[in-house]
Amino acid sequence: MNILVSACLLGLACRYDGSAKEYPAVLALAENHTLIPFCPEIYGGLSTPREPCEIIHGCVRSQSGVDVTPQFEKGAQEALRLATALQCKCALLQDRSPSCGVGIIHDGTFTGGLVQGDGLTARLLMENNLRVLPATRAAELAQCQCPSNCRHHGDCIACREHHRDGTPSYCQR
Repeated sequence: MNILVSACLLGLACRYDGSAKEYPAVLALAENHTLIPFCPEIYGGLSTPREPCEIIHGCVRSQSGVDVTPQFEKGAQEALRLATALQCKCALLQDRSPSCGVGIIHDGTFTGGLVQGDGLTARLLMENNLRVLPATRAAELAQCQCPSNCRHHGDCIACREHHRDGTPSYCQR
């Protein structure tokens, strides 16, 4: 299955501070899946390193107050375009990011506080019916062992049910 992945999780130094956040559980998925690295901030035109950014009242602002919402929106659109073009079944994204956060993001105070919410890229991908998970849930995708020619490949719930009923994993039912 093709999985869109926050590039920093694969060890690419593209985070706001110029570092990577390699995540072993994500890297392990490469054994059975095709991982497609992507950084929405870079595709949106921001540099690495860059100022920390957080969502404040619906806009993405840098720590010095610059509105970078257009760059984050452009990066989200490019993520969707890539996921669609490469037929990604899901995305694994960096936790708490104003682009990639899924379910929890920084609270806009630049103090490390967290609130419920989604980053711009995560939200756009979900609105377009892509399964989006934070990196902390990568193990859920490791459970999908269907080969790519199985029509259930990538739908982990169906995949588990599919295997439970005893049919071969390459079945096209």
